[in-house]
Amino acid sequence: MSALSLKNKLTILFFSFVMLLAYTPQTFAQKGNKKDLENKKKKLKEEINTINDLLHETKSSKKISMNQVAILNKKISVREELIGTIKYEIHLINKQINENQTSINNLNSTLDKLKKDYAAMVYFDYRNSDAYSKLMFLFAADSFNQAYQQYKYTQQIAEYRRKKAVEITSTQTEIAQKIVELNSRKAEKKQLLTSEDSEKENLAKEKSDQENTLASLQHTEKQLKEELNNKKSEIENLNAAIKKLIQEEVKRQQEEEKKRALALAKKKEDRAARAKERKAKVNTKKIDAEIKADEKAEAAEIAETKEAEQLSTDFASNRGRLPWPVAKGIITIGFGEQEHPTIKGFMINNNGVEISAAKGQTARAVFEGIVTGVTTVPGIGKIVIIRHGDYLSVYSNLQEVLVKSGDKIALKQNIGSIAFNEDENRNVINFQIWKGQRILNPEEWLYK
Repeated sequence: MSALSLKNKLTILFFSFVMLLAYTPQTFAQKGNKKDLENKKKKLKEEINTINDLLHETKSSKKISMNQVAILNKKISVREELIGTIKYEIHLINKQINENQTSINNLNSTLDKLKKDYAAMVYFDYRNSDAYSKLMFLFAADSFNQAYQQYKYTQQIAEYRRKKAVEITSTQTEIAQKIVELNSRKAEKKQLLTSEDSEKENLAKEKSDQENTLASLQHTEKQLKEELNNKKSEIENLNAAIKKLIQEEVKRQQEEEKKRALALAKKKEDRAARAKERKAKVNTKKIDAEIKADEKAEAAEIAETKEAEQLSTDFASNRGRLPWPVAKGIITIGFGEQEHPTIKGFMINNNGVEISAAKGQTARAVFEGIVTGVTTVPGIGKIVIIRHGDYLSVYSNLQEVLVKSGDKIALKQNIGSIAFNEDENRNVINFQIWKGQRILNPEEWLYK
């Protein structure tokens, strides 16, 4: 073999290895909101447990009630959401399994190539490992600099071969890890499919219970429609009563703000007048005392205004995170106009949400604020209104109230007991949120 030929071959081989250095296999990155899905499933299961407790209470009554149907409907809705969540989780795991399998296939292809390249390097080194060949490669250089560069090439090729050996081992380890991960995903999928089948069986039983309950209610359709009409009238009366209270509260608030603004303007004028008078006075100590008193009063007024503004801001920033007005409950009648779950075509319009809770649970404040109204509406019960800056929270169908107008209320403070319906074993609170005279959907504000 000529020196020139050896030089050319080694140079070509070196640059081929340099090109290989640019290639790096893509690794599998597991995306996942698995934690979010697990948390959602946990909350849905907790909600189903709460519904089961409520159903147990309603079934203890001999009379099949509309509330029992509403709770059953809610349970079916939550169960369907749980099944949908499991299905989505299975979909994500299938995607992960496919990506993992593709990753393993790619890694195996990369490993095969690495092994072939490494075998070629070992063979080449074996063929050209004698001292004569190496010396001839160096002596074939046209200059000292070229000889030095060729010497460095041989060193870099040796180092590159060492790195490739490490890369082979690393790829083999990664393949083993991916196989373990793949098997784990497959086991997880199997478990989820079992869980999905179980939830579907539960759903089928619940739908059967729903049909039986509805069939029982249909025997008393006339009485049921009377109850529904009464319920509709009750909600309409409640909406009208609360709307009137809110209007009165907004009007009172506007009048207070107007009086406060006039009083603040008068105080400002008085302070300006006193400042003018002080210029003619000689008693420095008295002047200093008056200045400090005015500054203190002004600071207190500014602080009071900022406190009210901050309360509004804090309430608004907690949208979707407010605690429920009961420690544990479910929404059985949602916000806005909707068809009644029992009688088709029978529409109910609700300005808030009706939350069913277990017997003995009490109403609590969803945010800190000031009680601005406590009143009793015949046929509805007691109502408490709490102001949170620009926002108002309204709690209806209360039996006993533990607060009064003007009370400063803390977050989750107990404000009264919920009126319990003995006939239907029903412990329900109507909860509303307003901003000025604008009705807001409480479901968008409560913690999910």
